[in-house]
Amino acid sequence: MTARGRAAPRWEDWPRERLLDVRIRDLGLTLEGTWVEGCVEDLYRELEKREIALRPHCWLSDEWFSPRNVPGIAIPFYLAHPRLIRLERSMVLEAEGSSRVECMRILRHEAGHAIQHGYRLHRRPAYQRLFGKSSTRYPTSYRPNPASRQFVQHLRAYYAQAHPDEDFAETFAVWMQPRARWRKRYHGWGALKKLEYVDALMEELRGERPPVRTRVRVAPISQLSATLRSYYDEKRAFYAVDFPSTYDRELCRVFSTSAHRALVARWTGESEFTIDQLLHDMIGRSRLLKLRVPGPDERVLLDFAGMLAVRSVHFLYRRRESIPL
Repeated sequence: MTARGRAAPRWEDWPRERLLDVRIRDLGLTLEGTWVEGCVEDLYRELEKREIALRPHCWLSDEWFSPRNVPGIAIPFYLAHPRLIRLERSMVLEAEGSSRVECMRILRHEAGHAIQHGYRLHRRPAYQRLFGKSSTRYPTSYRPNPASRQFVQHLRAYYAQAHPDEDFAETFAVWMQPRARWRKRYHGWGALKKLEYVDALMEELRGERPPVRTRVRVAPISQLSATLRSYYDEKRAFYAVDFPSTYDRELCRVFSTSAHRALVARWTGESEFTIDQLLHDMIGRSRLLKLRVPGPDERVLLDFAGMLAVRSVHFLYRRRESIPL
């Protein structure tokens, strides 16, 4: 039995190859009784404290999202069991939302979407002036400007810049954080006007029931007929988890393919680190190349920091690579 008194699923101890052939809907997962349910309850308490009447309904699906015109939140199925969290990490190197802190950050973001849908906020002229039109087509990828002060910074990869709806959801999430000091944090930023708008808007809606109250669940886990294998094949292809070989030469100069070689390269750079997507790529590529630290940690850290600084500028300002949505 599990800690909450439920029987452990039969696949819990299966080897990865066998587990990958299980259909997602056959995993027997529910949100009830999981640690994620506790995070949802924490979100409800935060909404109650803010006197926001809407309580987004939540369900397990294949990813994080809030469907258009639905005041609810879909949560990725892998968060419902530690074995699946480990599988997610092994297949795509991370499990988004797998820590309580990160889960709450994402839930606040998705709650912003749910509140937008529930109160039809995107129809308001002031919303459209500040954030843009919700009807704007979602891009398959976006190119953020790390130096922009027109957007808040909440989730990774400057996500507020992806679409007007993401801009609102990110702004709401920053406003929603307990003990948030957003006025000080964003003083002098263009994004402060958006935060002040959300603050005034939530005051206006305090205690008001949302006009949209549907409890429909889009793409619930019971309808996910794909196997875990096909799910990860598609996910790895979309996010290019095989990693670009762009940085191989630099990585092999800083690190070593041999446990006994001591190679040191010196790097200089004046730019600040602009995006952790580059670091994510380098970590993944280093794992595939089976690189090791060849010398003292402090020296290697300085070498790598220099290389990362130089590459960061190239990554966003010269090549203008886009980030998949």
